[in-house]
Amino acid sequence: MTQYQSKPVDTEGRIAWDDNENSIWHDLVQRQQQLVQTRACRAYLDGLKLLDLPTERAPHLYEINRVLLATTGWRVEPVPALISFDRFFALLAAKRFPVATFLRSRDEFDYLQEPDFFHEIYGHCAMLTNPDFAHFTHVYGQLGQAAEPAERAYLARLYWFTVEFGLVEEMGKLKIYGGGILSSPGETRYALESDQAQRVEFLINRVLRTPYRIDIMQPIYFVLGEISHLYQLSQVDLMQEVGKAQQQGLFAPLFEQKAAI
Repeated sequence: MTQYQSKPVDTEGRIAWDDNENSIWHDLVQRQQQLVQTRACRAYLDGLKLLDLPTERAPHLYEINRVLLATTGWRVEPVPALISFDRFFALLAAKRFPVATFLRSRDEFDYLQEPDFFHEIYGHCAMLTNPDFAHFTHVYGQLGQAAEPAERAYLARLYWFTVEFGLVEEMGKLKIYGGGILSSPGETRYALESDQAQRVEFLINRVLRTPYRIDIMQPIYFVLGEISHLYQLSQVDLMQEVGKAQQQGLFAPLFEQKAAI
């Protein structure tokens, strides 16, 4: 269930943001902008520059689509606050990234469990200008669209530990590319600086078998050697890897098991 309702989008891709929503967008961007400059990966920062997001107001979808279509052929698709797995995978398979057109309230300014417009646009869309990331996400959608429900649970972990909470090594330093981190000031710091979190090499079998929770700072992050490894990953028989993981079962969770996925 959600307390939020997405705002309508007109035929030109405009959203009637009000003054309060524009103010919330401004404050969210201002708070996060300084953090990501030294912590985000180069592909994200390059994409953020291409998007040239406004700060004084929330952007419109046509502004985002203009950049995504020109770089990787993707576009954003307005959706209700919550959508089914069927709809989610179908959109990704069609190179359409789902975006709920609502902004969090001031009461949930620091954290909310469901992805809002800031999370989707500021957190994810910069990476969708990168061809390797965009291709991986497209292939992921195609696989999910054809997968059985039990297989989708394993694919969800792959998405979580890459698109949402992935780290990458650049010039000997850890950087962030996951949108779930890059849209959260607390996790942007925590993911790279906390001595409580594990940061381990990305191994597909371990990723598929590692449970996660949506309502805590992540206890473990998986590190790619470089962003191009996402393209290489898309060339692997991922469903065969899912089958192996299903046979082997999940690892013990690194947290209390409430809301484990």
